[in-house]
Amino acid sequence: MRPLSSAPYTLFDKVWRSHVIREVGDGVCLLHIDRHLIHDLEAGPRLNDLRLAGYTVARPDLTYATPDHAISSAPDRTSDTTPTSTRLLRDMRRGTSRTGIRMFDMGSPEQGIVHVVGPEQGLTLPGSLIVCGDSHTCTHGGFGALAFGIGSSEVGHVLATQTLRQRKPKTMRLCFEGQLGQYVTSKDIILYAIGQLGTAAGRGYAVEYAGSAVRALPLDARLTLCNLSIEMGAKIGMVAPDENVYRYLLGRHFAPQGALFDKAVSNWQTLHTDEGAAFDAEHIIDATLIAPQVTWGTSPQDVIAVDGLVPDPTQEPDPLRRQAMYDSLAYMGLRPGQPLQGTPVDWVFIGSCANSRISDLREAATVARGRRVAPGVKAWVVPGSEQVRQQAESEGLHLQLLEAGFEWRSPSCSMCLAANGETVPSTQRCVSTSNRNFVGRQGPGSRTHLASPAMAAAAAIAGQIVDVRALTPVKGSGT
Repeated sequence: MRPLSSAPYTLFDKVWRSHVIREVGDGVCLLHIDRHLIHDLEAGPRLNDLRLAGYTVARPDLTYATPDHAISSAPDRTSDTTPTSTRLLRDMRRGTSRTGIRMFDMGSPEQGIVHVVGPEQGLTLPGSLIVCGDSHTCTHGGFGALAFGIGSSEVGHVLATQTLRQRKPKTMRLCFEGQLGQYVTSKDIILYAIGQLGTAAGRGYAVEYAGSAVRALPLDARLTLCNLSIEMGAKIGMVAPDENVYRYLLGRHFAPQGALFDKAVSNWQTLHTDEGAAFDAEHIIDATLIAPQVTWGTSPQDVIAVDGLVPDPTQEPDPLRRQAMYDSLAYMGLRPGQPLQGTPVDWVFIGSCANSRISDLREAATVARGRRVAPGVKAWVVPGSEQVRQQAESEGLHLQLLEAGFEWRSPSCSMCLAANGETVPSTQRCVSTSNRNFVGRQGPGSRTHLASPAMAAAAAIAGQIVDVRALTPVKGSGT
C-alpha cells in the first residue's frame, strides 16, 4: 500500500493510492481488492471455469455471494421457479460450498440484492475497494468506498488472485448546492444531472458527489445517488463518509468490532478531498431548481420535470441525438410537446438496487396510505433484502401497501431486468424506481418511465403519471 505525501489529494486518489500493489505502466495499476461480491448470474459459471482451469479461490474469506438476479420475487417462491434459475442457484451453491465462500442463500436473513446486502451487513466500508460482476457496483461509493463493476473474465481474475489490473480514471466533482424541494430525492437530482450533462459525461471519470444538498442526504439516498453513476457513463461514484456512516456501521456483522472499529473510524475520518486538490472536471448544479423527474424516452438522459413537456427532436442540433430522440418517441408511444402528466400507466415497480431500501418503502407507503391503486394497474413492491423486508413488516409498511392494492414481494432484482419471467408486457407502460429504461429492459416492447418511489406510488394511485406534490392530502397520511 502506497503512503500519501503531503500534497492535496481527492477522496478518490486517497483510496486508489492505498490499494496500488504495483504500477504496471501506461496508467495501469495492479490493485488489491478488499471485497469481491458475486451473484447468481456469475458465481456458478465463474467458479466452475476456475476449477476447470486448475485454479483455486485465493481469498474466499474476502468473497461473498448472494442470489438476486435470477431468483423469483414471488412471496411463495421456491428454488425451482424456472429451469434457468434452478441451474444458476444449484451451481452457485455447489461452487461456494466447494470453495468456502460465504453465501447468503434464499431463506437466510442476509439474502438480498447484492448492492443492498453489502452496506447493511457492514461489508461496504469507507476506503475499501469493492468489485462485483455488475455495473451498479458503484452504489457502494455512497459510503466512501471505491467500487466498480467488472466483466466476467475479471471476476475470474479476482477469484484467482484477489487483484485486478485497472487504468486510473480521471476525476470529476459534481456539486449539488441548495435545499431540495418537497418530494425531490436523490433519484431526482441524479436523473436531472444526467439529463443536463448526458450519459457520456462521466465516461473515463471517477465522480465525487459533493455540495450542501449531498451532505444533507440520508445514507440510503447517497447509495441511490452513486447507483446511477454508471448511467452517466462513470464506473465510479463516491460520497465522502461522515459521522452518519460511522454510526450506521457500528455493530454491523462484518464491520470492525471494538477497538478495531475505533481505529477504523480514525482512518475513515481522513477520507475527504483535501483543500486545494484538483479535479479534471467540475460541475455545479443548483439543487433548488430540481423538481421530481420522470424519463420520457429509452435513455436515462431522456428526462424532464414531471410538469414539463416532452421535447421536440427538431430543436436538437446534433443529428445523432435527434434521431435517437425520434426513435425513443416512437418506441414509447409519445409525441413531441405533450405533457407527461396524465399519461396512463399499466404497471408500477418499486424495487431494484436503486430504490428498494427501507427509506424507499417508507416513502412509497406514505403516499399509498389511505389510498387505493387505480383499477387496471398492477403495482409491485419488491424489498431489496430480507432485512429490509423484515424491517418494513415490523413497521407495518407492508400492510399499508397491501391495503392500498400493491403486491408485496420477496427480495430479488425482479422486474428491473425482466428476470425469471417477471416482465412488463409489450407496449404496456411502467413507472419504475429502477435505474435503466433501455429498449426491452423490463420485457420485449415494454415502456419504462424512471422515477422516485414517491412518484411511482403516486402513479399507481392515479393510474397515470402524476406530480406527487399535487396529490390531494389524505387525513392522517402526511401527504
